[in-house]
Amino acid sequence: MAHLDTDLAIIGAGPAGLFAAYYAGFRGLRVAVIDSLPELGGQVTAMYPEKLILDVAGFPAIKGRDLVDGLVEQANTAAPDYVLDRTATTLTTTDDDVTIVLDDGTTVTAKAMIITAGIGKFSPRPLPAGDGWLGRGMEFFVPSFAPYAGKDIVIVGGGDSAFDWVVNLEPIARSITLVHRRDAFRAHERTVQAVRDSSAEIITKAQVTGLFGDPTVSEVEITVDGEAPVRRPAQAVVAALGFVADLGPLQQWGIEVSKRHVVVDGSMRTSLPRVFAAGDITEYPGKVRLIAVGFGEAATAVNNAAVVIDPSAHVFPGHSSEAS
Repeated sequence: MAHLDTDLAIIGAGPAGLFAAYYAGFRGLRVAVIDSLPELGGQVTAMYPEKLILDVAGFPAIKGRDLVDGLVEQANTAAPDYVLDRTATTLTTTDDDVTIVLDDGTTVTAKAMIITAGIGKFSPRPLPAGDGWLGRGMEFFVPSFAPYAGKDIVIVGGGDSAFDWVVNLEPIARSITLVHRRDAFRAHERTVQAVRDSSAEIITKAQVTGLFGDPTVSEVEITVDGEAPVRRPAQAVVAALGFVADLGPLQQWGIEVSKRHVVVDGSMRTSLPRVFAAGDITEYPGKVRLIAVGFGEAATAVNNAAVVIDPSAHVFPGHSSEAS
């Protein structure tokens, strides 16, 4: 079994984790970044790499994949050890260090740890009519827009992801239809209005009740409440029905959790010694779940972890602009 020894272990390679890795390097720490996904970037890479993100400081708008590329370039200055496609299963803490065991038997020993696992492991909510159609014209996420050009697209859902994909795909699609089981939406009102103003068709109080085609989808059946099912052409279906989040083994680590989030104090400390957290996974009074907030929490967590790792260090390291 492999063993890795480091100063700081980071669980989660999303935006907060990547920025924490950079900041650990800025503090002169060795760092290892662990993630259950095979790629860096967390939810941004897995779910919306083409989506424009509008609330990251310094960028009026930036695509998810471009944000991740910049974060990875920045993190790489710390020369981190990336341990991807592996899940942290058990955690043991002592007065001197923490030891993490991964699902392949690898052990990672560190002097401190930061959990930046976002919402934990996530899986998409299934489309009942889509059973057996994944990869045959039906997808849960849209990692690239190009394959959808010139197609009749049906998007199922009423949340932000569904509406964002309508906005982004409508200019390149032959036709685009949004199907939602209610006539109220969970998406941001500005995005809803943008879809209403577009050429996309919105069908509410309806469900996709069938997919047809061989070998890939060519038609969908849409059933509006109280009406007979209707078939229409569709070469692509996006089931944007949300996802189920699971903190997984973390819940057995003895760490204080509230409503599937890790409780921290103002220093980003958790209830376990030498264990900190940052980003969407944290919970404290007044918590706001934004990428921008996660960056600040990551810096706070690293600076406080640095003192735990080396008691002679200072929480505030000075400004980066003053570094030689």
